[in-house]
Amino acid sequence: MAAASKRLKSFPAEFLWGAASAAYQVEGAWNADGKGLSVWDVFTKIPGKTFQGSNGDVAVDHYHRYKEDIALMAEMGLKAYRFSVSWPRIFPRGRGEINQAGLQFYSNLIDELLSNGIEPILTLYHWDVPQALMEEYGAWESRQIIEDFTNYCITLYKSFGDRVRYWVSLNEQNYNFHHGFLTAMHPPGVKDRKRFYEANHIAFLANANAIDAFRQHVPNGKIGPSFAYSPAYPLTSSPIDVLAFENAEAVTNDWWLDVYCRGRYPQSAFRYLSGQDLAPTIRDGDLELLQKGIPDFVGVNYYQTITYEANPPDGVSEGTLNTTGQKGSGQETGIPGLYRTKRNPHVETTNWDWAIDPVGLRIALRRLASRYQLPIMITENGLGDFDVLEANDIVNDAARIAYLRSHIEQCEQAINDGVDLIGYCVWSFTDLLSWLNGYQKRYGLVYVNRDEVDQRDLKRIRKQSFYWYRDFIKSITASH
Repeated sequence: MAAASKRLKSFPAEFLWGAASAAYQVEGAWNADGKGLSVWDVFTKIPGKTFQGSNGDVAVDHYHRYKEDIALMAEMGLKAYRFSVSWPRIFPRGRGEINQAGLQFYSNLIDELLSNGIEPILTLYHWDVPQALMEEYGAWESRQIIEDFTNYCITLYKSFGDRVRYWVSLNEQNYNFHHGFLTAMHPPGVKDRKRFYEANHIAFLANANAIDAFRQHVPNGKIGPSFAYSPAYPLTSSPIDVLAFENAEAVTNDWWLDVYCRGRYPQSAFRYLSGQDLAPTIRDGDLELLQKGIPDFVGVNYYQTITYEANPPDGVSEGTLNTTGQKGSGQETGIPGLYRTKRNPHVETTNWDWAIDPVGLRIALRRLASRYQLPIMITENGLGDFDVLEANDIVNDAARIAYLRSHIEQCEQAINDGVDLIGYCVWSFTDLLSWLNGYQKRYGLVYVNRDEVDQRDLKRIRKQSFYWYRDFIKSITASH
């Protein structure tokens, strides 16, 4: 338990050093080759929903430039690339007839990765539910989606299961549904806490059913959900702040992780929500199905920790999220009677008010390993920042390099704590559309020359972090 061992156990030889993306954020080609509409194709066109009206119609045009992007991945020495499949690119109406052109695109992408020695990590769902299903039955608010999602997943299992070993089922269900049903900042854009918990339960069932089907179709593969984990801290050692932290960990983290990894809801949180008439409707067979969805690993999207203090019954509720990059513009949020957020005085923050806390990643990994005894893959970790393209195509993103280095160091510490860590994916490989924040919030190791209003030439430019990660992977590989 010492802060650092005299001789650290390093990353295993088979460790998956990767980077990540998501279909809507990089592909573009929003209506090409038979693709149907996703909810984001529609939602981003609603005035005021995104930064400067930005959308993913073109994004960074990865759909047409994937070979160029994969060549850069190979140059970097990536061992893995995590990407998502666009559901409406495969089933334009959400179900029914398969769009073979969509399947072929991902088949070509996978083959290109494999031919360059890069392990494909396929995310089944990264928020882009078909608009047709939203219009037909409300998407995640109807149990019909369990069958449709499973059918979509099985189609991918049959098509790619011979070439893809690692699969992510649902990505950041907690974050996506929070903004879909509580802040109205994601589709379907409503504020209704009861609908939030009902839709979450249906998504849990769909996730479990998809994992159960995976066992039949890809018996040699590994699958798990990807969870946006922001470990809770108490602001002080005051018992009421510690209780607020416990409440937050249960309601904002355990609620998802316990269902994913144990197949059951956490007791205290379920009791609380039942008392508020907010607990989801559980039908016969639901709990049995959840038990069939225990994953092979837990995917962790880690960006920050969140600090909490006590919140009186008449206290703070939802505040304003910083989507502009104006540091300090984010407001406290909370649930009256349970907790409210506070800025942690011990850590720095990004321009979007996210705590920069590399030690928090080690804490996150230890908590998860101790609670669930499952392997862990870091499916996202990275820094969104205002990157500047200088003369001679130079992007000096020293802050990103420092961020990645410090977080990877804590991964090594976690391995020495006994955590079974199998991979680390930087978010993101190229710059991309940051859902609510436009193109100004850049995460990539590769700069893409465009902004919110001007697509420019979409030129790919290696940032300094590109070279740093390349050299880091090379040094780690050489040590084995």
